Amino acid sequence: MSMQRVRDWVLLSGSANPDLAQKIAERLDRPLGEIESRRFSDGEVFVEIKENVRGRAVYLIQSTCTPVNETMMELLIMIDALKRASAKEINIVMPYYGYARQDRKVAPRTPISAKLIADLLTVAGATRVVSVDLHAGQIQGFYNIPFDNLFAMPVIQKHFEEKILPQIRASGEEVVIVSPDAGGVERARALAKRLDATVAMIDKRRVGPNVAKAMNIVGEVSGKAAIILDDMIDTAGTLTEAANAVLKHGAARVFATATHGVLSGPAVDRINASPIEQVIVTDTIPLSAAAAASTKITQLSVAPLLAEAIYRIHHYDSVSSLFK
Repeated sequence: MSMQRVRDWVLLSGSANPDLAQKIAERLDRPLGEIESRRFSDGEVFVEIKENVRGRAVYLIQSTCTPVNETMMELLIMIDALKRASAKEINIVMPYYGYARQDRKVAPRTPISAKLIADLLTVAGATRVVSVDLHAGQIQGFYNIPFDNLFAMPVIQKHFEEKILPQIRASGEEVVIVSPDAGGVERARALAKRLDATVAMIDKRRVGPNVAKAMNIVGEVSGKAAIILDDMIDTAGTLTEAANAVLKHGAARVFATATHGVLSGPAVDRINASPIEQVIVTDTIPLSAAAAASTKITQLSVAPLLAEAIYRIHHYDSVSSLFK
């Protein structure tokens, strides 16, 4: 007699963002499987999967955030361990995709590191990748396996509608969504449509890595409450430059939001010293102690979004319908 085995699944998490992984597990009402991850004295990563994954679909949650090289190497080693343990599927849930900014050649003899990461994950044994707000959507084309790029905009939209827009509109101010560069205009237009706001763009000139000089405002911001929208905030140099630019052009007040709060180097100090009233990020990357202590930084959770996506993927439901 032949018996068909039920398609079982297990949730696992790397060490990059355990709080987010736990929230996802609670949302799905499933326990997180146990993984032992430790370092040898020379820094080498050792991983042992404590769960039986043979023939099971695995959903491995790991943001490749700070320290990026270490979390990326841990992810690759976990994938290899799962492949050698005969996991049927290895679905990588990578809320923050490290090296995504290096998605094309910007100068002679430079790498396309986002493609290298795609090759590494695929060769290691990943069968699907799920991420949130890729820096460049074209990165999906680097893969020959399914890639789901989720959008945190519904989470951010809900926060603004419930917490911020009422106080702005009570004061009689209109809202303008500001893109800090030309590449983010489509993203700004999408949020503006949802919030019934106008759109503006900052024409800037980048003079070096993590250094940008705001040059001009395309669009009307005078007398309006400006919401600067980006996919990530790294050192906050671009963000604070953009805030000063819109205020210089007559904006009444400034807020900022981004999916990924990298907040490296002087970012928190720059935000605290800036005229920005509030910076909203999500928990694709855990906040540092300094960022968590800042009264200007608010973190929203994408756990419900990721949990719903995992559930739909596993049960062969539509993921794109999440955003309709």
